[in-house]
Amino acid sequence: MENNTPPPSQPPGSQKPGGPGMKMSRNLISWVILFGMAILLVTLLSSTLDPPAQISITKFDTLVKNKEIKSLVIKEGGVIEGQRTRQREGEPPGTGLRFSVTFPTEAIDGPFLDKMVQAVRDQGGEVTYEKPNQFLLVLVSLLPWILFFGLIWFVIYRQIRGAGATGGMLGGFGRSRHRVSVKEHTNVTFDDVAGIIEAKDEVQEIIEFLKAPKKFQRLGGRIPRGVLLVGPPGCGKTLLAKAIAGEADVPFFSISGSDFVEMFVGVGASRVRDLFKQAKENSPCILFLDEIDAVGRRRGTSFGGGGHDEREQTLNAILVEMDGFDSNTQIIVVAATNRADVLDPALVRPGRFDRQVFVPYPDLQGRYEILKVHLRKIKLGPTIDVRRSARGTPMFTGAELAALVNEAALIATMAGKEFVEQEDLEEARDKVRWGRAKKSAVVDERDRRLTAYHEAGHAVVQALEKHADPLHKVSIIPRGQAGGATFALPERDRTVYTKNYLLAIIHVALAGRIAEELFFNEISSGAASDIRQATEIARNMVREWGMGETVGFVYYGDDDAKPGMFELGGRTYSDKTAEAIDHEVKRIVDTAYAGVKRLITENRDKVDAVAKALLKHETITGEETNALIRGESIERATVSDLLDGADATPRENVGKARPVEFDPKRKPDLGEGTLPQLS
Repeated sequence: MENNTPPPSQPPGSQKPGGPGMKMSRNLISWVILFGMAILLVTLLSSTLDPPAQISITKFDTLVKNKEIKSLVIKEGGVIEGQRTRQREGEPPGTGLRFSVTFPTEAIDGPFLDKMVQAVRDQGGEVTYEKPNQFLLVLVSLLPWILFFGLIWFVIYRQIRGAGATGGMLGGFGRSRHRVSVKEHTNVTFDDVAGIIEAKDEVQEIIEFLKAPKKFQRLGGRIPRGVLLVGPPGCGKTLLAKAIAGEADVPFFSISGSDFVEMFVGVGASRVRDLFKQAKENSPCILFLDEIDAVGRRRGTSFGGGGHDEREQTLNAILVEMDGFDSNTQIIVVAATNRADVLDPALVRPGRFDRQVFVPYPDLQGRYEILKVHLRKIKLGPTIDVRRSARGTPMFTGAELAALVNEAALIATMAGKEFVEQEDLEEARDKVRWGRAKKSAVVDERDRRLTAYHEAGHAVVQALEKHADPLHKVSIIPRGQAGGATFALPERDRTVYTKNYLLAIIHVALAGRIAEELFFNEISSGAASDIRQATEIARNMVREWGMGETVGFVYYGDDDAKPGMFELGGRTYSDKTAEAIDHEVKRIVDTAYAGVKRLITENRDKVDAVAKALLKHETITGEETNALIRGESIERATVSDLLDGADATPRENVGKARPVEFDPKRKPDLGEGTLPQLS
């Protein structure tokens, strides 16, 4: 709570001009003026709400003759207001005693009125002459304008005075919309950040500087003024910044790049100045600018890119403020973006954002650690295998892994389970990446058979192709936009792709269309995504990875960082080269198509066996698929078998192909230490 009382060492009356004392006197004067205006308004309204009764001259003469007038007030303009002595018989209750009568202007000074006035005085009545107050008349006429400007003064101008120099004529528009968090509110430490060990180590010295700045100043070193966190969305950039603030126990100012820009020109720059001003007043602290590419894009590349562009003014203000830091200023500016290639060079030069910390997709060990962090809050069953889940989630971000664990808990809850099992994690992974399974969807039998042979073609080639990832499971249950799916389980993370591996992916993608052609003698639109995937991989092989035989070791990709204004997609090669690239891409796909067609023809019986198993069970595992390819059969009851003959089916024969030993005393396998290397 803010305390305006001066410290004991400060003598009374030593407040600076404009301090609390002057503010109090100004507020007192304002309230006195407002109170006086309110009294005047109430008085005028009360007189307006209770007007005197209008009577005729004849009735007024009758009241004079009957001696019923108590007092008279003669005004200008022939108006006379009076008060009667009593209420006459026959008048309704509540009728007022005040009355008003209007005489013609020429009769107001005549003998008739003088005679009546004398008669009222003779009977003991009081008669007075009233001259109008010109000042009051002017004040009443100006009262609406006074109220109007008073409202403006209290509502608008007082806000502008409170906003100070940050708002200009727009009040609070120039104020920064940042959020401030302290350790008690953040409650995020490095224990909550997993899977990005290198990034954590790189920002560790920032925490050491905020805790002990003199340690670095002893040898004349200077801590980086800015740290730029770069990486794909959902990999933990914001979480890492919060963990830095939590570990260092300093205030954490956070704001998004889009919060700087408004429809008014100059507001963004004003907010930048206000943000850095408050950060300096609360140093040491961390200033976090999320999605900085919203205001930090390269200048001069837009159609309207000039010095008066609002985004460029905001960027210029950020550059100036970061240059204004002293060497001993304990403010660390942390920014995050997933488009570092579009940032202005002046923003990422040494002296501003000195260091770039890359926050990549988590690898196998990273996914394993991230899953362990999120699974700590979940009730787990004995069948949980975190290592298997980590293997089955390649290229998953930290946010997707968190969503996976949450979806698994929801799935287990909807199923009425007491804990989360491995099958819940598997279903949650498929739901997060490919969409919810549409088990109640009604599919035509011919389309169902076509889908089964399509997926069987994928599965057999996936299992037989030695350079492809191991087969995990095959399903013909519609999921998302797909009628079926074939899932692979990578044995390791791949940072580079070999030509054989890329060709294996193309072979698996083409297998579904070829199976349709061989078994049904027709083709369908179900291979649309497969065609797109195969074509994209082949085009990248030729244009970007130098794997084409005719175009050679030359890069023909698009330069997204520096697109020309009149260059479509940034293409920098001729039409003849583009034609050669198209021929090379088609050659790769056609060669792969012929090879896969020959492979499926030689293993036609295996594809047929897998397709029939899919039609019966809808989903089969990789082990069951390999057993079918070896000529074995699946001894597993279907849902229909369980419903038709549950009593006749021995319990020990159900699920014989993949038994699961259930021991209530067994603890879930969360693993310890480092994940072992997989062959």
